[in-house]
Amino acid sequence: MSTTTDSIAIDRDIGNFFYNVAATRDAGVGLTEQTIDYIVDVKKEPEWLREFRKNAYHVFNSKPLPTHWAGDELKEIDFNVIRYYLASGEAPKRTWEEVPEDIKRTFERLGIPESERKFLAGVEAQFDSEAVYSNVKKAVSDQGVIFMGSTDALKERPDLFRKWFGRVIPTGDNKFSALNSAVFSGGSFIYVPPGVKVKHPLQAYFRINAENFGQFERTLIIADEGSEVMYMEGCTAPKFTTATLHSAVVELVALPGAKIQYITVQNWAPNVFNLVTKRGLAMEEAEIKWIDCNIGSRLTMKYPGVVLKGRKARGEVISIALAGDGQHQDTGAKMIHAADETSSNIVSKSISIGKGRATYRGLVHVPKHLKGCKNNTECDALLINANSRTDTYPAITVRGTGNSTQHEASVSQINAEQIFYMQQRGLSEGQAMSLAVNGFVNDLVSQFPMEYSVELKRLIDLEMEGSVG
Repeated sequence: MSTTTDSIAIDRDIGNFFYNVAATRDAGVGLTEQTIDYIVDVKKEPEWLREFRKNAYHVFNSKPLPTHWAGDELKEIDFNVIRYYLASGEAPKRTWEEVPEDIKRTFERLGIPESERKFLAGVEAQFDSEAVYSNVKKAVSDQGVIFMGSTDALKERPDLFRKWFGRVIPTGDNKFSALNSAVFSGGSFIYVPPGVKVKHPLQAYFRINAENFGQFERTLIIADEGSEVMYMEGCTAPKFTTATLHSAVVELVALPGAKIQYITVQNWAPNVFNLVTKRGLAMEEAEIKWIDCNIGSRLTMKYPGVVLKGRKARGEVISIALAGDGQHQDTGAKMIHAADETSSNIVSKSISIGKGRATYRGLVHVPKHLKGCKNNTECDALLINANSRTDTYPAITVRGTGNSTQHEASVSQINAEQIFYMQQRGLSEGQAMSLAVNGFVNDLVSQFPMEYSVELKRLIDLEMEGSVG
């Protein structure tokens, strides 16, 4: 068996390109009530949503920046120079041929829709504020599965959308969930009927193309009783000198016996502030699993969570974070046990390169009146250079009797002897480092779908090329 890795022909800056795409709908710069009125009017939204958005706007203004976690990093965001809504004004296309040429070039360069033709059940592609392409395969739609943009869902399926919208993550949950609630646009809506098991993944791809822009998609997935669905999202943006903001809200609802798997691989440019709120609600014997990979961005603050609402519900977060020079990956997980015999599993692995900083921040809560609850938390960090930094802040509260938890954490450095050993067998220093890092995360990467695990390994290879010396 060869110990070398195959040569990978992939552009390091695959997402770092920009097309000057004209937008016919532009809310301008800065956030006021007039910005919200513009969004509501051009999207032809009902009055209840105007009221909802304006209430969220006031909540956002009333909440301070959470600088006790990210220090002064968030202060680099100037909310007054950001554009909060930018779109072509056209409805999402149902066939790829209908997508405008300049936008089509962007997604073709990123591998969309080739991936759909290979293995996906449906794809949605969002460009800045709105979806430009949305398609679900007939075999899936014939099962009653609904997969569309949130904008369309508000108009076409308000009965389903409003029932759970804002129920898992309320407006006032944090400053950035309030911001999203005020100006959200785009994102996915999925409903899977009882007993339906979607055999192939549904995917969304989010692209920020504009400078000084904020992307605020809102995703809601409802898996009815006994159903199963896998959803995957990918994210990119070109490199600009000014800050770009990405602040999504994702709500998952797994009704009794349902299973939802939500997979994210993000490769944001280093000027992006990625401030995302993700949470699921798992009913009796339901299962929610987050698989989260964070590679790009200037700062990421993201803590996928599960509220284990029903007996024997199960929640899991599998995360990988890679922080390069000038990056801070502040990631983690939240597990709230709210019923007997619930179980949760958190496995986090981080890699810090150069002066990169990786932080794990976790919360596990089991109140004293519950019985038979179990939690496992593992946090492992790998430091590549002497200036790398890693921090772990687990908050695990287990009260009462008959509940159990276990926690394990480790910090290690790349072994110089291992690197030397691999170099003696013909590998360059960069190839040896890449092999060591991929070995560190391999047990988690194996849980990704094949297409995403290959892409993740490639991204790690490219990040490691510049890490030596």
